[in-house]
Amino acid sequence: MSVIHIENTEQFKQEVLEFDGVSIVDFRAERCGPCRMLGPVMDELATDNEGKKVKIVKINVDDNGDLAQTFQVSSIPAVFVIKGGKPVEAIVGANAKNVYQEKIDSLLVEKED
Repeated sequence: MSVIHIENTEQFKQEVLEFDGVSIVDFRAERCGPCRMLGPVMDELATDNEGKKVKIVKINVDDNGDLAQTFQVSSIPAVFVIKGGKPVEAIVGANAKNVYQEKIDSLLVEKED
């Protein structure tokens, strides 16, 4: 699976809000150094979670200010964990891959219970 780049609100609705799995949504901007550092981490997560009910999504806040405003993004990078179309957690700032992977794994286990 590759990372999904969201271009508009309708695509976000279809790809994330209507998805019954786990979505990791990275609100970012190219002008942001920590965002650029986090990019390869998101790419690795997409590869590592191939075949699972997981989507890795990137949203450029400069192009999608309405989505950033909806999620009250005031600092980037901001990563939202969404399960079954509902926000579960927000993680602000760039973190190590294992932080995101552990959250994915815990939510996938919950789903199986």
